Amino acid sequence: MNGSFRIRKDLNADALFSAARKEFEEVPDERIHPETSLADALMSGLALFALKDPSLLAFQNDRSADENIKNIFRIEKIPSDTNMRKILDEVDPNDIMPIFKKTFSILQRGKGLEDMVFYDGHYLISNDGTEYFNSEKVQCEECLIRKHQNGRTEHHHNFLGSAMVHPDQKAVIPLCPEPIKNADGSKKNDCEQNGSKRWFIRFRREHPHMKAIIIEDALSSNAPHIEELQKHDLRYLIGVKPGSHPYLFSLLGDNPSVTQFETTDEKGVRHTFRFRNDVELNESSTNVRTNVMEYREEKPNGKKQIFTWVTDIPLTEENARIIMKGGRARWKIENETFNTLKNQGYHFEHNFGHGKKNLSTVFALLMMLAFLIDQIQQKCCRVFQTAWEACGSKRSMWEKIRSHINTSAVYGIAFARMTDILTAIARGKMPISP
Repeated sequence: MNGSFRIRKDLNADALFSAARKEFEEVPDERIHPETSLADALMSGLALFALKDPSLLAFQNDRSADENIKNIFRIEKIPSDTNMRKILDEVDPNDIMPIFKKTFSILQRGKGLEDMVFYDGHYLISNDGTEYFNSEKVQCEECLIRKHQNGRTEHHHNFLGSAMVHPDQKAVIPLCPEPIKNADGSKKNDCEQNGSKRWFIRFRREHPHMKAIIIEDALSSNAPHIEELQKHDLRYLIGVKPGSHPYLFSLLGDNPSVTQFETTDEKGVRHTFRFRNDVELNESSTNVRTNVMEYREEKPNGKKQIFTWVTDIPLTEENARIIMKGGRARWKIENETFNTLKNQGYHFEHNFGHGKKNLSTVFALLMMLAFLIDQIQQKCCRVFQTAWEACGSKRSMWEKIRSHINTSAVYGIAFARMTDILTAIARGKMPISP
């Protein structure tokens, strides 16, 4: 049924779902004679996010008896919504994190990362924290706590999101996020800085030889954080602000050591660069030396923007422009990652189930895995790209995928693969009808 579409062997939804199923079968399950296997529960959770259902109940009501979903997602038995929550609440998130490395390795072997190399053999990885659950009523032992002056107390979950990005590529490749949560009855909130330390350790364990430049916001431009990056052989490109680094900004004043040049492009935009190499990060951290660059952009209509970064990459007139583009690509963790999850059908901030232990975190990881599979298809799968183009938006494509599945289930028409559904959409066929 592929027609003229050339399907890359390992870089399509069906192959990636199969790989996920295989990994989930290795997750430890302490239950005795379970009614539903843990792998089935995990794959059902992945299917929930792959299909962009608005709630777990909606997924259950529409698809509990749907053989197409079982075929496409390699599920023998779809658990009820209550049972799925109960099963997944007991899963240790650390046991499902390896699926991200496995999926990334499949993309790497399929040569899907060659155009993501950014500079001098390095990949560009953008990290940032975000909140995905918040409630004044629902809570668990791992919730972070936020107390307001008016007496309100909020319970929330965050994670450190991470994505491989490139200034010239629209697709991003999400890496495994690092949960930021309280543990072992701790009364002190976990934080993004601690989450970063754990992320660095896991990243180097999983990718010991990868050359990477970490791009982050100004909250990370401090000596302890930079020393952590250096300890794990990670290069950095981090935003800085005058209010937190007045000494550093003073070093960009009139000085023979400051290099300055400007260019005007064909659109009349003026680009001004000022940089200085091998300077102290601040007066109290003279042992941490860095390079600092200021970039000013002025458009013909008078609109101006100013950005400043510190980096351990030696700056020259030849590489300043590409380093600037790398620094500005940090926003892809916000725009192409978090905003996509919030606004393009993933229901990022919806509470699919909080649980008493790990459910909220497990659901967040499954959502990010579904997003990773979608991004790989966006980048490497021609039938996905064509179906998306035919629909005009991803939201429309998700709706048509659900429509094909639901209508075909009513009339007993079998789909064995997601590729077949995408092919039908790409060819402009309407949902299955009698």
